[in-house]
Amino acid sequence: MKPFSFADGWYWFVLMAVVCYLIGCFNFAVLIAKLKHKDVRKIGSGNPGTMNISREFGLKVGLVNFLLDACKGGVPALVSFFIFQDYVFEGSGVLVSDFTRYFCGLFVILGHIFPVTMRFKGGKGIASTLGMFWFCLSCETWWYFFVMLGLLLFGVVGYIAYTEWGSMGSLLGVASFSVFQGLIFFERYTAAGEKTSPYLVALFLLLLAINFFTWFAHRKNLVRLFAGEEHRTSVRKLSKGKRGMKNM
Repeated sequence: MKPFSFADGWYWFVLMAVVCYLIGCFNFAVLIAKLKHKDVRKIGSGNPGTMNISREFGLKVGLVNFLLDACKGGVPALVSFFIFQDYVFEGSGVLVSDFTRYFCGLFVILGHIFPVTMRFKGGKGIASTLGMFWFCLSCETWWYFFVMLGLLLFGVVGYIAYTEWGSMGSLLGVASFSVFQGLIFFERYTAAGEKTSPYLVALFLLLLAINFFTWFAHRKNLVRLFAGEEHRTSVRKLSKGKRGMKNM
C-alpha cells in the first residue's frame, strides 16, 4: 500500500466534492417528467424523486428513475474506490478508498437534495443514497452486490409493500445499510489496531452525515407520519399501473 498525505493531496477532495455535487444536481425525475410533457414538481407530492415518479407514471418508469438515481449515487463512489484503492492515509492503516467512496456519495446526495440548478430545492436523496450503499458495499467483496440487491428488493421494497409507508421504509433502509457498513469498518480497523484513528472517526462521521441529510430531507414526512397523515404508497397498485398514493 502507498501512503497518501492529506496535506499534499487535499485538492483531490476539493475536486471530488465539486464534481460530485454537480453530478448530484442533475435530476432524472425532472428529465423523465419533461419527456412526458409534465413538470414533476407540479404533480403528485411535488417531490422530484423516484417515489413521486412511480406514483404518477407507474412502477416501470419509477424503476428506471430509481436505477438512474442509484447509479448517480454509486458510480462516482465506485470510481473513487478504483482510483484510491492502493493507498492508505499516511501514518495510519486506514484505506483512502474507504473514505473517498462515502465522501463522494455524500456530495452527490447534497447535490440531489440542495441543487444549485433548482434553487436548492431538489429531491430527498433516497434512491441515490441506497444506490451509493449498493455500490460501496459491493466494493467490500463482489458477492455483496447481490446481497445488497436482495436487501433492496426484499427488505426495503418488502417493508414498503407490507406497511405502505414509503418514506419510513426508505429511511430504515438507509439506516440499516449504514450500520452494516459501520460494523464492517469497526471490525476491520479494530483488528488492525486503528480504532482510535482520526480517519476512522471521520468515516463514522461521514456515515452519520449521510443519515442526517436524508432524514432531514424527510422531516415533513416524519411529522405527517407521527400525526397519522403521511401519504401511503401501495406497491400493489403501482405494479398494476395505478396511482399508488392514498390519503393525499
